Amino acid sequence: MSATVSFEVTSPHGPQTVTLSYARVGRGEPLLLLHGIGHHRQAWDPVVDILATEREVIAVDLPGFGASPALPDGLAHDLPTMNAALGALCEELGLDRPHVAGNSLGGLLALELGRQNLVRSVTALSPAGFWTQAERRYAFGVLIGMRRVAERMPLPLVERLARSAAGRAVLTSTVYARPGRRSPEAVVAETLALAGATGFTETLRAGTAVRFTDDVPGVPVTVAWGVRDRLLIPRQGVRAKRVIPRARLIRLPGCGHVPMNDDPALVARVLLDGSR
Repeated sequence: MSATVSFEVTSPHGPQTVTLSYARVGRGEPLLLLHGIGHHRQAWDPVVDILATEREVIAVDLPGFGASPALPDGLAHDLPTMNAALGALCEELGLDRPHVAGNSLGGLLALELGRQNLVRSVTALSPAGFWTQAERRYAFGVLIGMRRVAERMPLPLVERLARSAAGRAVLTSTVYARPGRRSPEAVVAETLALAGATGFTETLRAGTAVRFTDDVPGVPVTVAWGVRDRLLIPRQGVRAKRVIPRARLIRLPGCGHVPMNDDPALVARVLLDGSR
């Protein structure tokens, strides 16, 4: 079941109220799940039921994505603000240093939470921030192109494409290695989520100068990369290992940039192992 929570985050203009949508299920140690830019918390649906047998899973719509409104005026969609919002969310929900897992943008945010020692462990799936400038420009160009297509495509066409495996490949093969495995309903929903993401432009703009260059001491870190990631190419995982020498670096065979749907059993095992 989904819910919303509101809390205050400080800004140069005084306290601002942030509202986030989330779903909470399962029992065990808490595991916070953070999706990528343009996506929504339902990206985790393929693995949530598996995770919920051993963890209390909290899947969040980041500010300006999914059902969460964009940050209010006066708050930038940058790393410090996003992490302040996530820290306040954990406090509001009574999560004392949860495990955290993130994909893409969510992986970068998870590593930042780990760097600040706000979490028990970090599992980052194809995290942003380990790119060269050329790789970042390529990824941002692809994302902007995907967003424009999603905004301009009439809903009846999206629904028609989503009904066939070939059509789902047209819509999602940039992020999934096996797009035919994604359900038609999920493809329609995430295309709409990308088109309607009020935080997309500001979040992308804030990421222009972002690179993750610090170690994450004192927190267990797992970095996993889909070998068929076409958005953030797998060699970025090798850079992540150089930056965070004690991290476990795991290859995800047959998986793309958003691996949860490509191989749910494998990804769930990586998440459970990483959050012990």
